Amino acid sequence: MTKIIKKAIVLGASGLVGRALVQSLHELGQCEQITVIVRHAISEFEHLEKVQQLVLEDFLLLNDEDVNGHTHAFSCLGTTLKKAGSRQNFYDIDFEINAHFADLLQDKPIHYLLVSTLGADSNSWFFYNQVKGELEDYIQSLNLAQVSIFRPSLLLGQRQDTRVLEHFAQKAYGIVEPWIKKRFRYKPISAQQLAHTMVEVAQSQTEAFQIYDNLSLQKNR
Repeated sequence: MTKIIKKAIVLGASGLVGRALVQSLHELGQCEQITVIVRHAISEFEHLEKVQQLVLEDFLLLNDEDVNGHTHAFSCLGTTLKKAGSRQNFYDIDFEINAHFADLLQDKPIHYLLVSTLGADSNSWFFYNQVKGELEDYIQSLNLAQVSIFRPSLLLGQRQDTRVLEHFAQKAYGIVEPWIKKRFRYKPISAQQLAHTMVEVAQSQTEAFQIYDNLSLQKNR
């Protein structure tokens, strides 16, 4: 299994983590090509010579030909219940699209790296965590060459879309941060920090399957 990120494909490239990840990959000398799956062309990616934009109105139209030839596949795709508008729409995005992407990677020499969430559990009382947990369970049932799952807490950074509760949480964290110990389970991390860790893990992980919890992500500040 290659550890060199020669050709990467990114789902959810337009989001907070996805944009940071694409930038980190682009700065990586050994990376030759980055395919970003988007619903419409993104201007900031047009100035990055390694980036190729695969524009699809429906991500479920992704096929084997689209993913073949890549060494690493990153999934940063996710939404909120409010933005999705309903539980079903949320499930269709956070589970169905991510599951479809993973399906296409089966029996291929591709390292799959997924952004999940702290508290992901298919038996959770919270629908958001339940769906994330169900996705993790499904991923583990597939025949994938190598898998990395990241479970961050609150992500810090400037999003393109507005998430009121997350924005409030970031403001509140900025006030209480001086009194918070250096490392604890729920401590927020930045999108850049997560993206940096994903790139690092993509090049160093030796296990076939590994989960990186929020505490381990804090080590890469």
